Amino acid sequence: MDEERRETVIERERNEGNSPDALGKESVAKLLINYSVPAIIAMMASSLYNVIDRIFIGQGVGSMAIAGLAITFPLMNLGAAFGAMVGAGGSALISIKLGQNDRDGATYVLGNVVVLNLILGFLLTAFGLLFLDPLLRLFGASDTTLPYAHDFMTIILAGNVVTHLYLGLNSVLRSSGNPRKAMNATLLTVAINLVLAPLFIFVFGWGIRGAALATVLAQIVALIWVSLLLSSKDSYIRFRRGIFRLKKNIVFGIVSIGISPFVVNACACLVVIVINLQLQKYGGMSEIPNGGDVAIGAFGIVSAFTMLFVMIVMGISQGMQPIAGYNYGAQKYDRMIEVFKYAAIYATVATAIATLLCVLLPDTIASLFTTDEALRKMASRALFLVNIVFWVAGFAMIVGTFFQSIGKAGKAAFISATRQMIFLIPSLFVFPLFWGLDGVWYAMPFSDILATITAVILYAVQLKDFRRMITVKPQSK
Repeated sequence: MDEERRETVIERERNEGNSPDALGKESVAKLLINYSVPAIIAMMASSLYNVIDRIFIGQGVGSMAIAGLAITFPLMNLGAAFGAMVGAGGSALISIKLGQNDRDGATYVLGNVVVLNLILGFLLTAFGLLFLDPLLRLFGASDTTLPYAHDFMTIILAGNVVTHLYLGLNSVLRSSGNPRKAMNATLLTVAINLVLAPLFIFVFGWGIRGAALATVLAQIVALIWVSLLLSSKDSYIRFRRGIFRLKKNIVFGIVSIGISPFVVNACACLVVIVINLQLQKYGGMSEIPNGGDVAIGAFGIVSAFTMLFVMIVMGISQGMQPIAGYNYGAQKYDRMIEVFKYAAIYATVATAIATLLCVLLPDTIASLFTTDEALRKMASRALFLVNIVFWVAGFAMIVGTFFQSIGKAGKAAFISATRQMIFLIPSLFVFPLFWGLDGVWYAMPFSDILATITAVILYAVQLKDFRRMITVKPQSK
């Protein structure tokens, strides 16, 4: 009876376009929409919450609280690095195994994702809490911003294991043919956050700690819900006894594929540290009181707004990932190339809209976050300068995810490393020598241009190989 029930569920999901085997049969354009739209909605909702959360903090706690929040970005990125390595690596490996018709292998990947997230989550929590204040000082915290950053990260780190598990399992849920359920889990966290954050900040008066607590509580609820879904007999891959033992080949597969998003976030951690330190240095040279802290606060506003559009691209990437991975595993290279093409076009449109808004309405955007005149002016200028060529960045992000999806982690990691380590960090030291604080802002669009050129070259070379394989083995739609 269980087998009959499972077949019924699979047939129903196949008709809805959400079953794993539909990835190799349905229209690529339709599949990308089916998988991307839920991911985009979820990502946009999550990012929109982050923007609203910063507005709550800016309006309810103060401008220095926004700067304190920006100080925490490197540590948040470090946590995201390990979470993404397991979550993205595991979900990509599951897609490839499903494309190879290896359902048992995909189920064992699920178990290893859980165990790895538990181990890494606990280790990062212990490390972060033990060295929290020295780390925040290293990231650019001043005597003014340190208390805000400390209060926020203490609660976030305490819930770090929950964050890792929730994000990892939600990625698995999406890759196993359930994009709408993955979207609903994210929407659930956003809805809970939007209710609890203003309650904790404005009504209970808990300040920035209230914002952090709202985030952790929302993720606890979502983790419970996702865990129940993956425990159900209706799930195509689900929890079962014996899958929670680490297997060397699976761990290696997860890490080798997940090394790319790990590098992205680890590099982002280092980059944000350098940005904060340079903003503190050159902002402090201005005539603005607490100029360094104001500059860091401006960067926090830029990051929050830009992240709205990065999340759209990430949603498109997440929609592309299972389709590209499945068809790569099934050796249907023409379908894999087709989904990349659509994803790259959609991503470029999204980042172009961001550029347009930041060029035309930077002051309006900055005014949403703060009433502080100095912070508003600096954030307005930063929004314009940082995003002037952001429209090119969508393509590079899609190329990186594409290589990750098909298991070519080295190329995906190289794209990320060149943008952040080879292009951006040297520019952050050189450009301010000529242009002062503006030089910090100039470095970011400069690195976007060079990273996109690098991505174009790498993809063009890879495309030739795939075209040759298609010629050798004719593909079918």
